[in-house]
Amino acid sequence: MQEIITLLASWGMVIPADQLNLLAVAIGIAFLAIAMGLGWLLSRLAGTHLSGAWERVAGERAEGLGPRMVRIVYHIVVALFLATAFFALEWWTYTDLILGFGWGVSAGYLVWHIFRAVNFARWTAFGLGFFTFALILINSVGGLERVTFIFDRIGVDVGDTRISLLTLLTIAITGVALFAIVRIIHRVISHSVNRASGLDPAQKLLIDKLLTIAIMVGAFFIGIDILGIDLTALAFFGGALGLAVGFGMQKTVGNLIAGVILLMDRSIKPGDVIEVGESFGWVNKIGVRAVSIITRDGKEHLIPNEILMTEEVVNWSYSSRDVRVHVEVGVSYRCDIKLAQALMRQAAEESPRVLSSPKPVVWLKEFGDSAVVFDIRVWIKDPEGGVGNMRADVLMRVWDKFQEHDIEIPFPQRDLHVKEWPEGKPEALRDTKSEPPGPKPDTA
Repeated sequence: MQEIITLLASWGMVIPADQLNLLAVAIGIAFLAIAMGLGWLLSRLAGTHLSGAWERVAGERAEGLGPRMVRIVYHIVVALFLATAFFALEWWTYTDLILGFGWGVSAGYLVWHIFRAVNFARWTAFGLGFFTFALILINSVGGLERVTFIFDRIGVDVGDTRISLLTLLTIAITGVALFAIVRIIHRVISHSVNRASGLDPAQKLLIDKLLTIAIMVGAFFIGIDILGIDLTALAFFGGALGLAVGFGMQKTVGNLIAGVILLMDRSIKPGDVIEVGESFGWVNKIGVRAVSIITRDGKEHLIPNEILMTEEVVNWSYSSRDVRVHVEVGVSYRCDIKLAQALMRQAAEESPRVLSSPKPVVWLKEFGDSAVVFDIRVWIKDPEGGVGNMRADVLMRVWDKFQEHDIEIPFPQRDLHVKEWPEGKPEALRDTKSEPPGPKPDTA
């Protein structure tokens, strides 16, 4: 700081030695005030525009960073300005302390807002922000080298590799930072893919999954390069991982590959109505491991992707969303068959979910044991709305019309005809009918 003292002396300003500390504090406070003012100004000018631009880029996933953009810009400006001032000259200790404190607080708040925006837990974001603040403050007073030396001494040697507390902290910080960056990039790419009008939902989901995997692989190798890890050292680990995948993770890898195949051939897409075993509903999401199916009861069934590849699946909306539904109705042999047929057709046409084209038809299916069975065939275009409730609506309308026109819906019954009784049986029956079973009344 001799240069500043000499410059002030050339201007006729001689600072006494006992007031140099006050000068150091004043310089630090001045830089801090300038940084805060510049940060406030730029955050108001650019923060709002950046918030709107981010919402356009990230869409519905911008709710984390969008509202925080003004504060993020403010802390970035303050932290950069104070960091530049800190490294510009060799300041006095009090100046370094003030600059380092302001720099650390701004950087800590910046880390807090970024990690909260990507949905990290509150305590995790607070811990990372406080760690950033402490690291910058320790560096401003010249104690960072001492701290890193102590952390490096705490560790063990594994062959030619040194594993210390400093190494673990470096790996953890690098991993967390890359994870946050991957989340932010994924939000932008996912929104861009979803906005593409030339792709169907299955293609959008496939591209999103493939790009996500590519981003994660790229982040992994970037982290390896930052940490300076020799990839040849991972040869043994790679062999062990391959063995584990071959034996212990067959289902997991199989489900992953099956999910990619399902998205590529588009046999099952989000929004399709499918039936797998006893599960019936519409596909909500095709994940890495399983397909989410929401039933009419509101239950969400998670079916592994491999099952959809190996077992029979009924896709009600594979090539068309139009589905034909059968409703069977039986009427009495004594009723007017043609009137009953007309009433059933009319009831089907009045149901709101039944399509007018193709028109509903009513076919005589069979002469049953106790009823004449008809088959009402109707078409609907919204199978995700349920099939059972549509059948119930048609049947209730049929019931009302049958009641109005006295059309009988029979129940199963049997008529027993006895051609010849065994010898002596009729007399026994007559005796039984004349005297009911049980104790005889006292007539005395």
